[in-house]
Formats: sequence, C-alpha cells, structure tokens
Amino acid sequence: MTIKLGVPSKGRLMEKTFDWFGARGVSLMRTGSEREYAGAVEGIDGVELVLLSAGEIPRELSAGRIHLGVTGIDLVQEKLVQWDQKVEPLAELGFGHADLIIAVPACWVDVDTLDDLDAAASAFRARHGFRMRIATKYHRLVRQYLHDGGVADYQLIDSQGATEGTVKNLTAEAVADITSSGETLRANHLKVLGEEPVLRSQATLFRSRKARVDTQERNTLRALCEKLGVE
Repeated sequence: MTIKLGVPSKGRLMEKTFDWFGARGVSLMRTGSEREYAGAVEGIDGVELVLLSAGEIPRELSAGRIHLGVTGIDLVQEKLVQWDQKVEPLAELGFGHADLIIAVPACWVDVDTLDDLDAAASAFRARHGFRMRIATKYHRLVRQYLHDGGVADYQLIDSQGATEGTVKNLTAEAVADITSSGETLRANHLKVLGEEPVLRSQATLFRSRKARVDTQERNTLRALCEKLGVE
C-alpha cells in the first residue's frame, strides 16, 4: 500500500507545489501527456502522486481516498462541513495567496463597512421590493460572515465564473469573490469593503483525518512529513 498525495493538476498551483516539494528533497513530476493526469514521486518510497483539480482535493481528503493534499484554505472551508474534523492543516506553503472579500459598486460612496452594507440592503429592499443580490460561489463562508456581521436583507446567487461582471450585467448588486490584486474588481468599477476579509487563503498541505493507514503507511507518512519539515 502507498500514501496518496493529491496535487493540483495544472497551472501555477501545480508548478509552485512541485517547486515546494522539490526544495525539500521530494521530486514530483508529470508522466505521459497532459491529458493523462499521471505522475511520479522520487526522493521517498511508498508515495503515489494523484493529480486532481484543486476543487476536487477537499472532497477526496474528506472521503479518505487520498492521505495528503495541496489546495486552498478557501476551498476546504467552503466545501467541507465541519472541515477541521475531516482534515488537518500541516503547512501553509507560502503561495496561492488570495482574499475572499465583499465588493460593492464603487459609486456606493457611503458603503464601506458591514453596517453600511446592512443599511444599504434594507434601503434596497424597501425601494425595489426584493433583497439585494450578492453573487458568489462561496455560499457557506459568505453566509456565515454576513450573519456574524449583522447583515440580514440579502440573497446569495450562485456564480461559478466571471463573478465580477455580474454587477455590470445587472444580475447582482454586489459580489463576494477571491481576489489577489483587486485589478479585476477595479476594472469592473467595484470596491472592496473596508473590513477584514471573509477569509485569507493560501495553498496549504492538508492531511486527511478519514484515510485509513496501516503500520507501513503510517511509517511512510511520518518519514515524508519529517523530510518536508512538517509535523
């Protein structure tokens, strides 16, 4: 049996993850064509590389089908109910930084805080007869954040892509999305609320609390963590 390590299958997240492991003496590499999603591990025995989308990794960790996985904190906390009972963060990897934020039209000059947003939401409903729409794919995290911030008169609408464009397209009044530089938000005439973000995220190495391990796999896992310098 082997320890299964789930890593993003493409893009900068894959490249940065390969670099991070390589700097610690564990070489990860793709094998075959890019469509095969096959990989190999050198530098330690008993570890199998599993290439997945970053969004699939939380589910596979939670199901116990992989033992370790690299993905964003935002994806783990959004996709997994009681996430800390299913996975354990071992190390923040120092890349893939992004904040989950609330953004409103830049012309809303009086809306800078959650209290302002709550007041604007109440005024919007009184004027239009329906609740202010916030476009996002992070329903769980945003709903909890707005609840904790005392914002009530809103509805979340699902947006799986081009979230920043929903306000311009008149399908939402505000957005909640991941951003690293804010350039796309500004290009769409949106501004971030002057509050602590919903979540500060980065690429993180997680261990599954659900994956079963025998004695040999436990020893392999311990040896890998020691090599990587994580507990």
